[in-house]
Amino acid sequence: MNHYFCAGKQMLSPQNYLSRSYGCKILDSIKVRRNFSFWPWTRKQPPVEFSIVIPDGKVQKPDISVIPDYIPKPPYIFGKEEIPIDPIIWDEPEISKIHSVCKLARKTLDYAGSLIMSGVSTEEIDDHTREFILSHGAYPSPLGFNGFPKSISCSVNNVAAHGIPDARQLQDGDIINIDITVFLNGFHGDCSQTFGVGKIDEQAKKLISVTNKCLDIGIETCKDGVAYRNIGSAIDKHCKANKLATIQYLVGHGIGPFFHGPPDIYHCLNSYPGRMKAGMIFTVEPCVTERGRLIRCLDDGFTLLTQDYCRTAQAEHTILVTHSKPVILTAES
Repeated sequence: MNHYFCAGKQMLSPQNYLSRSYGCKILDSIKVRRNFSFWPWTRKQPPVEFSIVIPDGKVQKPDISVIPDYIPKPPYIFGKEEIPIDPIIWDEPEISKIHSVCKLARKTLDYAGSLIMSGVSTEEIDDHTREFILSHGAYPSPLGFNGFPKSISCSVNNVAAHGIPDARQLQDGDIINIDITVFLNGFHGDCSQTFGVGKIDEQAKKLISVTNKCLDIGIETCKDGVAYRNIGSAIDKHCKANKLATIQYLVGHGIGPFFHGPPDIYHCLNSYPGRMKAGMIFTVEPCVTERGRLIRCLDDGFTLLTQDYCRTAQAEHTILVTHSKPVILTAES
């Protein structure tokens, strides 16, 4: 994956980015070097109390046997997924199928969100949500994707992304991002949201609110002929106005019969080339941090923590680009 972050006033090409970074692929380079120095952006915030989450980081293997034989599985389970080189312009029948699976993804996210309460473990949420997905004849896309061991992703407090559900029980005051992707009729649908557990502090409320607004602002930018980089510029401006910042490494992506594909959607200042075209479908998913942008990956190869243990929030929709306003395929009913 090429990266086009902005470091200060300098736009980084893939060449000079790679010479200064500590990793570029979630499952390759990160395993070799786990501390990422992505141009820190440290903001002083009033002190608040919350639980710092540090999972054990043990490598786990996905258990595909929990999926009934009658549930169609995505190609990567059999090592056969084909990723396009260029973004795809989908036709109406394909768009209809993607919209259908995106509606199920939204429905699943709402269900998972309803399970959140103090004393419930993320592993319990994962188990119940997997059964909900299976009851609709769909497959939980994360399970087995590049070896991910669970059916959904749950990232609590200082876990920036790709949190693996475990036995830790949620506590009053936690914030948790639940990331849902489902596979149905040959296509994936992807969305996520950050929820509060019980009563949360004002800083956490602001973090979630700004994140949701960043998602809205980024989506509003999307239109045929508009440069991809404009999404990140608009989000960056809103973050700075609120003295927050995005995690640059975490990007949106094209989606379809493949889970992740082109284009890459950056949520920060960037120089990513190309322009959107009507018929493209991709995710917008800013991850906003209270303080530093530095992240590290645990030995499990997935869990990303903030280096300074500050909290993050993330929100995501799958959208369709049109000649006018974008269509949010994972919109709430």
